[in-house]
Amino acid sequence: MQISSTFEEIWDVGWNGDLTVDGSGTILLRTFPVHHPDGWIKKVFKPFVSMPQVKPDFETFAKIKVVGIGGGGGSAINRMISEGIRGVEFIAVNTDVQALHQNAAKNKISIGKTVTRGLGAGMDPELGKRAVEENQNDVRNILNGSDMVFLTAGLGGGTGSGAITEVAKLAKDVGALCVAVVTKPFTFEGAQRKRISDEAYDKLIEHVDTVITIPNDRVLQIIDKKTSLLDAFKVVDDVLRQGVQGISDLITVPGLINVDFADVRAIMQNAGSALMGIGRATGENRAVEAAKQAIASPLLELSIDGAKGILFTITGSEGLGMHEVAEAAKVMTGSADEDARVIFGANIDPEAGDEVRITVVATGFDARERRSVVAHGASEVPAQSMWTPAALLHRDHEPRRVTPAPPRPVVRAPEEPTPPPPQKKVVPDVKRVKEEEELEIPAFIRKKMM
Repeated sequence: MQISSTFEEIWDVGWNGDLTVDGSGTILLRTFPVHHPDGWIKKVFKPFVSMPQVKPDFETFAKIKVVGIGGGGGSAINRMISEGIRGVEFIAVNTDVQALHQNAAKNKISIGKTVTRGLGAGMDPELGKRAVEENQNDVRNILNGSDMVFLTAGLGGGTGSGAITEVAKLAKDVGALCVAVVTKPFTFEGAQRKRISDEAYDKLIEHVDTVITIPNDRVLQIIDKKTSLLDAFKVVDDVLRQGVQGISDLITVPGLINVDFADVRAIMQNAGSALMGIGRATGENRAVEAAKQAIASPLLELSIDGAKGILFTITGSEGLGMHEVAEAAKVMTGSADEDARVIFGANIDPEAGDEVRITVVATGFDARERRSVVAHGASEVPAQSMWTPAALLHRDHEPRRVTPAPPRPVVRAPEEPTPPPPQKKVVPDVKRVKEEEELEIPAFIRKKMM
């Protein structure tokens, strides 16, 4: 039993003596302070007593770890730590030893000392990949026991782009639900960074359960023209922070109608691209306005249109009304798939005042399984799955089949063989593959890209 020093008088020399506890729980201490003029005295006080912790036989909370990879990921977790995200463990992974030394994370892993000498990957994703491979045991060991792993990075560089997929593989190896929250570079950063970013994203999405993407260019839509470059990147870091905190808080913060790890896993496991939004509003239509903010953030790459999984939590004071909750839910599910799976949670925060906060996670925008079916040449695709652009492309380029008329007797001249059917209208494979790649993007994203 540990006793805090809540004495009326505290002496530097410490204390010696007898210690007893009476029936009321009051601790009686007889001690002999060397410099005290009264000699032996009796102090009566009720200090804070820290009782031994009784641990359950099994872990009752989901273990969530947040891994910041490279310079962008490291900056993001610094932001998260400063904002006081609760219930998660932070890990910084980098090839740049100097940047790693300045990171606020408790756990740090310097990767690729042999291949990079601790100087970074220099926009070479292959170096980032080899760096993780060099220290894969260190990364795997620190991820062991995780229920959920967030990976955050800025795509377009060497370490973030090259290492994130390898770390994702290790997270999946230890059985964790793996969610990536990444940014794509500003246009002014050049075509090479964009290419690196796009290639990294294509690899990443095949090895994580869910990925939330924030294009940096969209930051320009929410900042003033006089905003400095430093402040603009701080906004990016804060968006990454919201992406992680918005989901982790669903699990770690208990609510009136609780959303637990199993709910989050049901929505996010093997879900592909996802939308995560947070909305806040006050006033008469606060719940509806908060819901609109949550699903319409200009920073997110997706809209909620067609989502097949929606998880949302609404937080307010004791005066939060059921009608408000219903109206907010109507806003968030109105554009989703009619068969979408919806999980709902509610928190009561006495300090919320008139404000209502809504966090939403929407998934199921891209169907990797459907693309796989098309790629393997399935003979039949169910009608409800025919929306896949690749499937439509195959259908459009197939030669039209016309029911033949009854055969007529024809006298064929053997010396004049029937010429082969013309092939001019057949679309070359290379062109069709290119069109397929373009049409793999869902329609609602293509519209935004025009």
